[in-house]
Amino acid sequence: MHKFPKEEYLERIEKLMGLMEEKGVDSVYLSSGISFAYFTGFAYLATERPACMIITKKGGITFMGPSVEKDHLFSQTDLVSEIRTYLDYPGDEHPEVLFSRWIKELKLPSRMGVESMQFYPSAYGYEGPEIREGLPDLTLVPMGSDIYRLRRIKSDNEIEAIRETIKWGNLAHTYLQDYSADRRYEFEVSVEASLEASIAMKRTLGKSYTQKRFLSTPVEAVFMGQLGEHSAYPHSISADRPMKHGDILGTWAYADVEGYFSELERNMFLGEPDPKTYEFHQLLLKLQQTAFDAIVPGARGSDVDRAVHKFAKDHDLEKYLRHHSGHNIGLEMHEAPFLDVGDHTPIMPGMVFSVEPGIYVPKLGGFRHSDTVAMREDGPEILTYYPRETVELIIE
Repeated sequence: MHKFPKEEYLERIEKLMGLMEEKGVDSVYLSSGISFAYFTGFAYLATERPACMIITKKGGITFMGPSVEKDHLFSQTDLVSEIRTYLDYPGDEHPEVLFSRWIKELKLPSRMGVESMQFYPSAYGYEGPEIREGLPDLTLVPMGSDIYRLRRIKSDNEIEAIRETIKWGNLAHTYLQDYSADRRYEFEVSVEASLEASIAMKRTLGKSYTQKRFLSTPVEAVFMGQLGEHSAYPHSISADRPMKHGDILGTWAYADVEGYFSELERNMFLGEPDPKTYEFHQLLLKLQQTAFDAIVPGARGSDVDRAVHKFAKDHDLEKYLRHHSGHNIGLEMHEAPFLDVGDHTPIMPGMVFSVEPGIYVPKLGGFRHSDTVAMREDGPEILTYYPRETVELIIE
């Protein structure tokens, strides 16, 4: 699965219309690019230029936004029935003044659901008023949390798209392991692995594949600066040196399929790990397995994280924990709910999430594997399949 059928979006819009009925509104004002993508398949590059989609209870969709998207929009979706554009931001007339006027011209009923009370989320220096300032005659009903929750349970199409992103991420990670070597910079290896996997993906999927994210390659495999002692920082970003023999390497690989994310993260070892490193990695594997074992029908996110914390406490590892055990995944890299002691949301069939407890030992390194898991009626399905065992991750 690398391209959604139109029916996928129509089903999502139908769910939104049901939510509108429940909330007693006749239209919804969407203001995030994620929602544009979710309901219509349109990949909007959010900048300082505000945009919105208005969906009515009858299913009509109006897009309002910058003229840079005028032709682009219709190349990606045929679900939008009307488009109104302005030249650029801020312009002689602020776009939100135009939005207010155009919305009045649509003659919508008085109750409108809104994803946010802002016309547009602040980005790239954008400044603008709240919606109520421009539309004082409309009753605005906050629906952001409700709209967000529609995305929690993934359809079969979404899970297949995530499965496809995992397949190509797995290939890129294989190249990452093949090309890592002493005295190589992380970006050298990442670019080589990402490019080779991307070429293979595009040649295999052909013209029907369209990249939805603004990335240099559709497949990415990176280290995020997690080399040796730098891997003790969960988000190191970059390291100031090349790889060297004895390093613990922290990785991440995924591909862009319909704008969806997945997580494949591994430790690799440049040379045979010393006994202390080996011991901590074995504990990491047991810690992650504890999380897997806690994911059962009826479990909550907090149950999984508490099981991880109990294992960590029993093995004197609590001081090395730096984050919770995972998060949902979809059109955003991190989505709610979370595998966290404070999140008591039940793990429902159709949810897709990362399982990634980690151990971070100062001056030694970080130990973390992340796998993407789909919850099924009878329990979890681990979608990622890259080797996990220490011996399989040693680079000679």
